[in-house]
Amino acid sequence: TASPRSPAVAVRVGPMVRSPMAASPAHLCPAPGQQGSGFAMSPRNSPRSPAPTSPAPVHVAAPSPSPTPSSPAFALPPPAVPPSAHRMPQPASPRAASGSPQPASGAAPPKLPQVPVGHQRCESSDMSTTASSGSTSSVAGVATPPADVLAMCKRIDADQNGSISELELLAAVKADPQIAALVLPGVDISADHDDETVFDAVDAVFDEISGGKKRLKYEQLVAHIQRQAVQGTSEMSELAALYRQIDSDGSGSVSKLELHEAVQRHAQVKRLVLGEARSVASEEETFDEVKKVFDSIASGKKRFDYTDFEAYFRREICVAQLLNRPPVDRSAKKVFIIGPGFGRSMNPRQAGVIEEAGFKIHWCWQNLPNPEQLNFDVLPYLNQILAEIAQFQPDVITCGSKGGAYLAPLWLNKLWRGPTLLINAHPHCSRIPEGMPVVLCHGSNDEVYPTPRSRLEEIIATGDPDKCFLYYTANSGTLPTGHLTRYGDQHNMQSILTHDCLPRLLDAVMSPDGPELHFVRSWRDRLTHERLQCETWLGYCPDLLRRRWSTRGDEEQKLYDVVAGSEEFNRVHALFKAQPREPPAYALSPPGTWERVQALRIQRIENVPILDGCTMPYYNSLHRAIEDQGMTFQPGVHTCYAFHGADANAIDSIVNSPVAGFQPLASGSRGASLWGSGTYFARDAKY
Repeated sequence: TASPRSPAVAVRVGPMVRSPMAASPAHLCPAPGQQGSGFAMSPRNSPRSPAPTSPAPVHVAAPSPSPTPSSPAFALPPPAVPPSAHRMPQPASPRAASGSPQPASGAAPPKLPQVPVGHQRCESSDMSTTASSGSTSSVAGVATPPADVLAMCKRIDADQNGSISELELLAAVKADPQIAALVLPGVDISADHDDETVFDAVDAVFDEISGGKKRLKYEQLVAHIQRQAVQGTSEMSELAALYRQIDSDGSGSVSKLELHEAVQRHAQVKRLVLGEARSVASEEETFDEVKKVFDSIASGKKRFDYTDFEAYFRREICVAQLLNRPPVDRSAKKVFIIGPGFGRSMNPRQAGVIEEAGFKIHWCWQNLPNPEQLNFDVLPYLNQILAEIAQFQPDVITCGSKGGAYLAPLWLNKLWRGPTLLINAHPHCSRIPEGMPVVLCHGSNDEVYPTPRSRLEEIIATGDPDKCFLYYTANSGTLPTGHLTRYGDQHNMQSILTHDCLPRLLDAVMSPDGPELHFVRSWRDRLTHERLQCETWLGYCPDLLRRRWSTRGDEEQKLYDVVAGSEEFNRVHALFKAQPREPPAYALSPPGTWERVQALRIQRIENVPILDGCTMPYYNSLHRAIEDQGMTFQPGVHTCYAFHGADANAIDSIVNSPVAGFQPLASGSRGASLWGSGTYFARDAKY
């Protein structure tokens, strides 16, 4: 409840789940809070789900991530010889259009080199790799080059049909200690453990990787092993130590009684299992809560093992890692810019944004003419570009507008296979090479290369789904007067010049997690650290919010006051009052006016029928949808906090009715449903 001078505001304290893009070929991801663009997305192969509004002014349905778990950012090896050996001679004189600069005369057109240019950059020089040797990672103390992991997959695949069944994986784990260490790191698979324990551990891992399917692809198992390597953190070690406290008899599995006794004996276990809010609960209430947590961990089994335990609590560790995630070190990243068309003179702000972000930059523009002249041949100029690439050894190549005419033959002739950011869909860039990380940016009002969204989706669909990403801005939000509230970008794409958007797109295309996941995750950076701390403390999962309930949630009363001055009260209040890092797009009241607004009362909804009958089934269905695509569901990335304003009758329905609560098909804004039927949310309470 807000102060008397402000309208009544209902804040539903809970995470908003982002709808997955079910293997969608196009991922339209704006920078939250940007002006001048509207965005809409719909999943493929799934019913169209209502799209929540984006943070601040942009209405957006956020996509699922498409992580690329493998460690190399792209596939080609580094040059086998020093970069100087790749320096190409200046192009000889070709046929050129009249009036354009020409290379030195007196030689035949150059022959394109056969050695592709590209490289893998590692943190230390001793980890530099080539395609033949592969990169290495350490899992459970075992060096595991990707080639060896693939060979291991073939050993597991007993019938050699190219995929792995659960029975094949179980047999391999029991027969080969090295495979067991890679597939089940941290799980003791030794002779004194019974077959049931091994089976349960393998069964849990297989279900996690396969997403309910009967067989695994090799790449799914490889991705799982690599994720396990990345997640071998100190937090996981602490989790393993807590598990050993719970598993007091060292049997390798935990019963309901063991968990309850550990909660009574160890304060750390109690905080982990029940959360801070239940520390003063009665013994009977504690026992009931432990049973609920046990059932969630064990998934219907009578005992759970470390794999079950780690999978359940890993989300909290992942959220903590999100909060403490170090910023991208842009000073270590090399950006190669193809000059013609990028706007160094005509659109200097575009170049300035990249320079101000701290990247190391190389401009390739000298002696490169406008490639869109009549009968112009770009091939004679490729040697110059390749020589500069070989010398600079970039992490990413970017170009805009007419620069795509130089990029297209680099792709076509397999001369560049590294990360690429393409601003404007040049007509020559009609197909993305296999296995190549690419981000394509385009606006619906591009007056130079007018390209319909359907065609852009077709281009993106030619690349790998986990590595390709479409940033698209479109006209949207039609008012009753016929005017639009959002206008898509023109050729100069103004939207990427605000909110750190262009540098974030460069970060995204270089991310080993895949551009989509990285870009969605970077939305969190638009929030203040204080707000993120509050969200993390409250939790990003419905069952974590439930730990703060003061009742079982089955009483007639559904609303309970949060004690004023308590940490929960202060966290919710700070979340409600939080403002974004950048000024919002809408012209709202002065910041001082909002600062004077105080929350007089905060109430917590405790309603089991809504939680168990509505919220959790929806949450779990989205969780499964993301996992079914071979991705890892990340609370705090695929769930977020948002605010929804409504009248008193709607608030009563949201609080009390498991059926009528939020009604997406009957909802809209006060003036009109600007982006169609749906439940509209705002990132910030002041909206």
